[in-house]
Amino acid sequence: MKEKLHPVMFAGTGSDVGKSVIATAFCRIFRQDGYSPAPFKAQNMALNSFATPEGLEIGRAQAVQAEAAGIPCHTDMNPLLLKPQSDHTSQVVLNGKPVGNRDAYDYFRKEGREELRSAVCEAFDRLAARYNPIVMEGAGSLAEINLRDSDLVNVPMAIHAGADIILVGDIDRGGVFASVYGSVMLLPPEERKYIKGIIINKFRGDMRLFEEGRKMLEELCGVPVLGVVPYVKDIHIEEEDSVALAAKSAAAERGKVNIAVVLLRHISNFTDFDSLERDPRVHLFYSDNPAEISKADIVILPGSKSTLDDLYWLRRGGVAQAILRARREGATVLGICGGYQMMGRMILDPHNIEGEIGSMPGLALLPTVTEMLPGKVTRQVEFRLSKGAAALSPGLEGISGPMEGYEIHMGTTTPAEDAAASPLNIISGGTEDGFMVDAKCMGTYIHGILDNPSFVDFLLAPHAEKHSGSAEAFDYHAFKEQQYDRLADHVRRYVDVEKLYNILKGE
Repeated sequence: MKEKLHPVMFAGTGSDVGKSVIATAFCRIFRQDGYSPAPFKAQNMALNSFATPEGLEIGRAQAVQAEAAGIPCHTDMNPLLLKPQSDHTSQVVLNGKPVGNRDAYDYFRKEGREELRSAVCEAFDRLAARYNPIVMEGAGSLAEINLRDSDLVNVPMAIHAGADIILVGDIDRGGVFASVYGSVMLLPPEERKYIKGIIINKFRGDMRLFEEGRKMLEELCGVPVLGVVPYVKDIHIEEEDSVALAAKSAAAERGKVNIAVVLLRHISNFTDFDSLERDPRVHLFYSDNPAEISKADIVILPGSKSTLDDLYWLRRGGVAQAILRARREGATVLGICGGYQMMGRMILDPHNIEGEIGSMPGLALLPTVTEMLPGKVTRQVEFRLSKGAAALSPGLEGISGPMEGYEIHMGTTTPAEDAAASPLNIISGGTEDGFMVDAKCMGTYIHGILDNPSFVDFLLAPHAEKHSGSAEAFDYHAFKEQQYDRLADHVRRYVDVEKLYNILKGE
C-alpha cells in the first residue's frame, strides 16, 4: 500500500490560468505512480456538466479528472455546482440535485453559508476516506479578498482538508510576477503558510530566459517554483469554458463533411462535439452566422441552459431561417437536448421554469411538443438505434449494437397529437428516446451520443460522398486515454514531481 499523501490543491492567480488541466495531469500522474487519486472541487460554476453513474449531476471538469484518475465520477468530487441562467442568477446543484435558483448577491452573502460549507466539507471527508491523494482544484483567484468570509472553495477548503496549496500562474496573459506575488501577499500571514509551491503555466519561447525570473519569484514569495510548463496546442483535454468555441474555423473544407454547431448564447455540454472535431472525415465549426450555417452539410442544435431564450434569439437573428433553409437544401439537422426541444412544434412552460414566457413555437422540423417540468432528469444510459433508424443504414458495421451516453434535462418531449411515435433510440429497458423524421432530421436527449463511432457512422452515412472512403471511424475513448498520458508526460517533463512528492509527504 502506498504511503498516505497530503491532499494537494491547485489554486490559481485568476480564472482560466490552467489549474484544471494541471489538476487533470496530476490525477493521471498519481495513478501512473501507483496511487489511488480522486479529484475534488468544492464549488464549480459551469454550464458543461455530466451525469454520474448514480444519475446525479457534477461539473464536467471533475468528470474528466476522474477519468484521468481511472475511477467513476461521483458527486463528492464536486458537491456544489452553479449553472448560470443569466448574468445575475444561477441554478444551484447540491450533491448532484438542483435545490433552487439564486441571484449572485444572495448566494454570496454570509448568511446561510455554513450549511453549504458543511455539505462540501462532508463530501471531501467521504472522498478522502477512500482515495489517496485528493487532487483539489480552487476556483477563480486564490485572493478574492472581498469574498473571503463566504469562500467555500479556496483557502478555507484547503485548511479543512489539510492540503498543500500549489499556486498556478498564467504567464501567457502577462503580469505573472504581480499576479503571483499579489496573490500570496493579499492572504493573511496565517494562510500564506499553506502555499508550498508555484507552477508557472502557458510559457512560450526559450525557457532559459525565465531562469532569473524564477529565482526572483522564489525570493519574493518564499516558496519554490516547482516548474514552468510550456503552452501546448496539440494535447486535447475536454474544456469546461466555451469562450474559445467561436474561434474554430467556419470555412468549408473540401473532401470532408462540414458540420456547423449552432453557437447558442447559453450553449451547454459543448463537449458533446469533441469527438467529431477529431474525426478525420469531418470539419466541425461553431457559428451563429446564418450564411455559414445554411451552407453546412450537417447542422447540430446543441444543448442550452435557457432553451426558450435561445429559441427566441434564433428567430430574431435569422439563424432559425438559415437552419430551415439548410434542411430544405439537403442538409442534416440534429438536435441534442435543448436543441431537440427547439426542433419541435411547440415548447410549453406552464410552471415558468425558464422565466415568464409561457410558450413559444419551435422550428417545426419535428412533429413534437415539449413541456417544461420542475424535475430534472439526470442519468447515464445504454441505448441502441431504433429498428427504424438502423434500417436506414443497413450496411454499417455495428449499427444495431449497444451505445452509451447520459441525460441532463428538464422537460418531456412527446409526439404531437397528429403524429405517430418515431423514436431515434431505444434505451435499455425499452424506453424510447428522441424522434426521427428521416436519416437527415432527428433529435435526442442523449448527451455523449456522438462519442459512439457507430452513431457517427449513421449520422455521416447520407453524406458519404463528401469524405474520403479510406477514412476510418474515430475511437474517441482511446484518443482520450492517449491525451491523458501525453499530458502527464508533458507536465512531468517541466515540473519537479519528486519535490512535489516530498511536499505532500510532509518532508
